[in-house]
Amino acid sequence: MMIVVAVIAILAVIVVPSYQSYVIKARRTDAKMALTSTAQTMERHATENAATGYSNFVLGTPSRSENGHYNLRLSNLGVASFTLSAAPQGAQASDSGCGTFTLNEKGVRGVTGPKTWQECWQ
Repeated sequence: MMIVVAVIAILAVIVVPSYQSYVIKARRTDAKMALTSTAQTMERHATENAATGYSNFVLGTPSRSENGHYNLRLSNLGVASFTLSAAPQGAQASDSGCGTFTLNEKGVRGVTGPKTWQECWQ
């Protein structure tokens, strides 16, 4: 009986962190989808309002990703420029690998964590 308990404990120590890492990676899709969707909406807005471009775009409330794992923020807002960012919140805040995702009007993607944007945006 003790051997079974020991084996279960060892498996739990190995499996739980691996599962948590997988969940954090899967939730990153929430940020990527929110940023690209919002950027598309902003492009449509800028096309329809050529004189003001992006400058009078309002993000909306609440400004969260669809599943609520990221808070969205709009900065560097001008006629021809914007920067969108998605900061992790709640359980996703422990994502130290990618951190906050960013996307600008040129389609340049970035992250604030130690991983490269290619690793995080794949």
